[in-house]
Amino acid sequence: MLLHLPNRRGTELVRDALTEAVTTLPAHLKRSLTWDQGTEMGRDHEFTVATDVPVYFCDHASPWQRGSNENTNGLLRQYFTKGTDLSVHSREHLHAVAAELNGRPRKTLDWEAPAERLSTLLKAS
Repeated sequence: MLLHLPNRRGTELVRDALTEAVTTLPAHLKRSLTWDQGTEMGRDHEFTVATDVPVYFCDHASPWQRGSNENTNGLLRQYFTKGTDLSVHSREHLHAVAAELNGRPRKTLDWEAPAERLSTLLKAS
């Protein structure tokens, strides 16, 4: 899921966008969220209260603690160069990029695409 934050990425906006996104998932798919040291998740406690999803923060300069996320960031660089202002991209464009990436098979999923794996998990609920 890519979240559209058209104006800025303040703590309230990130909290609200994440809350909205997480509420679309079934309970068995929202066990936790791991975040880097970015200040935009400064309202993590409010997010957890609203969603019942605990937030964990990785240690400083320890990207391996969020390996899947770091891999996804690398894939996103094929669409958006580092430092790109994502607020200039529409919600629809971000959804199209997410759909394309979610249709791409991943070694970590035994060469299933994330969309296929998600479909399987949703059927299991």
